[in-house]
Amino acid sequence: MPETQKDHPEPQPGKRGQAPGYDPSELAADIRRIVLRNGQRKYYRLARAGRWYGGIVTADCCGCNLRCLFCWSGQPRNNVRDAGQFYDAFEVSRALIDTAQKHRYSLTRISGNEPTLGRSHLLQIIHALEAAGLAFILETNGLLVDLSLAQALSVYPNIHVRVSLKGTDPKEFSRLTGASPEYFNKQLKALENLLISGISCHPAVMTSFSAPEQVSHLRETLQIIHPDLERNLEEETVILYPHVVERLKAAGLEPREGYEV
Repeated sequence: MPETQKDHPEPQPGKRGQAPGYDPSELAADIRRIVLRNGQRKYYRLARAGRWYGGIVTADCCGCNLRCLFCWSGQPRNNVRDAGQFYDAFEVSRALIDTAQKHRYSLTRISGNEPTLGRSHLLQIIHALEAAGLAFILETNGLLVDLSLAQALSVYPNIHVRVSLKGTDPKEFSRLTGASPEYFNKQLKALENLLISGISCHPAVMTSFSAPEQVSHLRETLQIIHPDLERNLEEETVILYPHVVERLKAAGLEPREGYEV
């Protein structure tokens, strides 16, 4: 599909993309029409240096195909038509390279929302970063990481993929995201696609709302796919930003643990 923007209504509460049981692939199509335009993508922040991964430079993009209740992103996710500015792949990669060189960092990433919504845009950035000798960490919910994308990513030796699982099983996935529960398995399939394609990857999971037995069951599932996935599972804890607390209260969700800010 051409990466163009047309006059298209943004998903609203109670409509497609927001109601319980929505289809993330349909929401992805909606959001693409807003955040992609002639090879450009919307970003709300370029090239910030931070302490994650021991030092990394991040470009924060707009737009996601999930509506996780614990997500720290606000306007760039929910009001993508008004948030951010359009940048092409050269502008984004140049900003990442310049900031990485300034801080003497070797790691880069795109975060904030879902990087895989703009596939060709993303691949162009990864290519430029590889040419500059920089590693790239792709942080994704995995729902758009089909085998074709995994194979396209596999040509770049500078990439590592972190697949952020939304809960430990289909029921919890739906509770935390509002999406149809069967999409949880697409996240697991993304890990399989990455492994088949020979890409370095690991899973992360939000466990602030999970019982210990749920986490144990997930670990057993990952062990079956590949022992390294279980061994390298990263357990996340929700960060309790004020807008996240409000969103969780409105949904009747209370985390077992969380980081206060």
